[in-house]
Amino acid sequence: MVLLSAIQQKLSQALPGAKIEIIDHSASHIEHHPVGVHLEVQITYAGFAGKSLMEQHRLVNDILAEELKSGQIHALRIKTKVS
Repeated sequence: MVLLSAIQQKLSQALPGAKIEIIDHSASHIEHHPVGVHLEVQITYAGFAGKSLMEQHRLVNDILAEELKSGQIHALRIKTKVS
C-alpha cells in the first residue's frame, strides 16, 4: 500500500536509525469505519531516551499530523521503546 510506504519513509526520515514496524489493522474495522486506515506503529529509537512516554507518542503524532488531520489515518496505536 502506497500510504504505508509513505508513512514508513516519513517516520524513518524523522527518526534516523529507528526500528519501525507498521501493522495495518484496517481489515478488522471496515464495518464501522471504511475510510482511513487503522494502524499500529512499533518504534524502537535511541532518541526516545530521556523522554516520557507521552513525549515519545506526541513526537510520533506530530510526525504524522498531516495524515491524521486529513483522515488518511483514522486510528493510530503507538508503541515506543528506547533502543
